[in-house]
Amino acid sequence: MATTSAKRVLVVGGNGFLGSAVCRTALSKGMRVTSVSSSGRPWKTPKGHTPAWADKVEWRKADVLADDRAELQAVLASSPPFSAVVHTLGTLFEGGEYKQDVRDGKPLALLKNLLPGSRNPLKRDARWSYETMNRQSASNVLSTILSARKPTLEDKFAFVLLSAEDMFRPLVPEGYITSKRAAERDIAATIEREGAHVRGVFARPSFIYHPHWRPLSTPPAALLDLFVNMERGAPRGMPTPASILRSLATPSRDSGALPSALASVANAMTIPPMHVDHVAEAICRALEDESVRGPMDVVQMRNLIGWSLKGERPSAHAMS
Repeated sequence: MATTSAKRVLVVGGNGFLGSAVCRTALSKGMRVTSVSSSGRPWKTPKGHTPAWADKVEWRKADVLADDRAELQAVLASSPPFSAVVHTLGTLFEGGEYKQDVRDGKPLALLKNLLPGSRNPLKRDARWSYETMNRQSASNVLSTILSARKPTLEDKFAFVLLSAEDMFRPLVPEGYITSKRAAERDIAATIEREGAHVRGVFARPSFIYHPHWRPLSTPPAALLDLFVNMERGAPRGMPTPASILRSLATPSRDSGALPSALASVANAMTIPPMHVDHVAEAICRALEDESVRGPMDVVQMRNLIGWSLKGERPSAHAMS
């Protein structure tokens, strides 16, 4: 396995849920970490505390969605050069209101996001659309990287995009996963078109949870884990809810289209949830391992951190 040490890492959205975990994990591996966000503020616990590790991160303000990205260019052009960027920005629901509900632990307020037509579209912040937050932000960061200081072959530069497994439909609008896949295609196409010496990695975690920082995430994570164990505990050849759903799913005639939502539900029953620290660990190991590139699903992420499920089988649900 070819490895290299990522000396300096830029985490886009490092003061967010997953971004902060990536910062913390990268520091533990001896990497120098810089975070950029629209506020530039350090990460704090839900109770407002700043942990000791946060003092070791360079917190910078830069709006990656601005037309003028001079702040981001200044960060990227600083020395020593970055050897990796981890892009963690994204939104599960358009509008972004749900994030505060999750942080505040308000389940009833969060449920409104699952109800069609429950929010006034005229009051939504366009910056929090799927197209802008999940797709355009990633493209902006990569294009700024290539214009600020184009990586050389010797840099062994890695760009990790936080994508997702297709397992949230139909509870979450289709636009969430289509924007994530579009971002992956945009990044890959830009790297190829520019002939850039950039190793693109698309991390596709499942449902991410943390019992303390995101207590609302624990019950659904436990339920999903129960489904996974039931599916894997079934005798070979016996029909299971997931296999039945996949058999009922109508195949798409368009190779680039998403499969039926039934297949997405089946994925939720067979793909285990991941603790946020395990996702961060897998991402940081991907930074160190030059052989990791392209889509990285949950099975691959678990293998990277030395985890596997009993009877683990090759993933058949990952969609390139």
